[in-house]
Amino acid sequence: MNAPDLFSHTPPEWARATPPSRSAALARVARIRPAEYARTRNHLEGAVTGLSPYLTHGVLTLPEVLAAVLQRGPLPADHKLVFEFGWREYFRHVWAHRRDGILASFHAGPQPGAAYASALPADIRQAQTGVPAIDEAVRTLYTTGSLHNHARMWLASYVVHVRHVHWRAGADWMVAHLLDGDLASNHLSWQWVAGTGSHKPYLFNAENVARFAPAAWHSAGSVIDRSYEALEHLAHGRAAAPKSFAPSLAAAINEPTLHATPPADLHTNGPQADSAQRLQGRDVWLVHPWALRAAPPDLPSDCAVIGVYPSPHHAAWPWPQARWRWVDAAMQTLAAERWYTDSATLAHALQGARSVQAFADPHIDDWLPPAVQRLPSPTLFAPVDVFCRSFTQWWTRATRGLKTASELL
Repeated sequence: MNAPDLFSHTPPEWARATPPSRSAALARVARIRPAEYARTRNHLEGAVTGLSPYLTHGVLTLPEVLAAVLQRGPLPADHKLVFEFGWREYFRHVWAHRRDGILASFHAGPQPGAAYASALPADIRQAQTGVPAIDEAVRTLYTTGSLHNHARMWLASYVVHVRHVHWRAGADWMVAHLLDGDLASNHLSWQWVAGTGSHKPYLFNAENVARFAPAAWHSAGSVIDRSYEALEHLAHGRAAAPKSFAPSLAAAINEPTLHATPPADLHTNGPQADSAQRLQGRDVWLVHPWALRAAPPDLPSDCAVIGVYPSPHHAAWPWPQARWRWVDAAMQTLAAERWYTDSATLAHALQGARSVQAFADPHIDDWLPPAVQRLPSPTLFAPVDVFCRSFTQWWTRATRGLKTASELL
């Protein structure tokens, strides 16, 4: 079945085409209309930026994006667009302090952890729940690798609070299929929805879907067509979860296969037998999947540029073929030689290099050999050294005294 046949509507432009290039990313930046974004961002067909894959993979940085937007006019520091940029950096702030702790519940949710199933049911994976909003979300996720943030929240809320599946099972499944899959943004968002990283669970109903989504998503008469009071009872286990669900009228969709290794035709090998000899005494710049942008301009002109895929990371967090191909297409423009390797093998190949540098990123920092100098990636907001348990606390510290967005730059 071809992708267009999977939908009852046409996905918005930002979900249909995400070319893996800096020029495509900059073209999207040029189309940002801050006022329209602020007015329509919660609508599935609203004027969202579609920049998340480019930001996750380091094709663009937040300071670059904001600087380009401000060329067309000033913005206040608390503009909705800037606010959403703040959420991305806040999630990284939490990750820096909590480390792998973001993969476990920060505190109890509406019910004890044992009350939730540990595996995602097949009808959710196959878009067969009979709830149009959920089935459309799953189909969109699989076929585009993208999903509007509002739809991500609906899907997570349904999984946790209607189906009583543990948030971690849902978060691991979703991050695997997102082109912009970022462990901090994804897993901390699921915790926020689940109520294990926030003060209360996020709930939604059919009326909310009808307000913000196209007609194909409307879910009147389904299990989510109930009051918020009833949903609250369901989330807290004071009402039984539905035992049966109306069958979906659409055909089941197969979940894309996940791969811990790159497709063979991408020709991403490990270091060769002569790699250490070739790099002896040379400066080396490492390109990785979370920093797909040019090296700093002050590197020597004869610097060796090598792309690296950390095999331990991909073994733990495999990707569908579409993401492998997207990332590698972008990486090829920066590094003709690309290695899929572990830390020890990489360290051996680089042992004679004069210097080895790479942009830092928490997806890869613990994997890089100690000899690699990690250059800090540009951030938009002032660093907040004190751990903030809430976004509000962090935002207050990060923007204290600022009135205009240009002051962030």
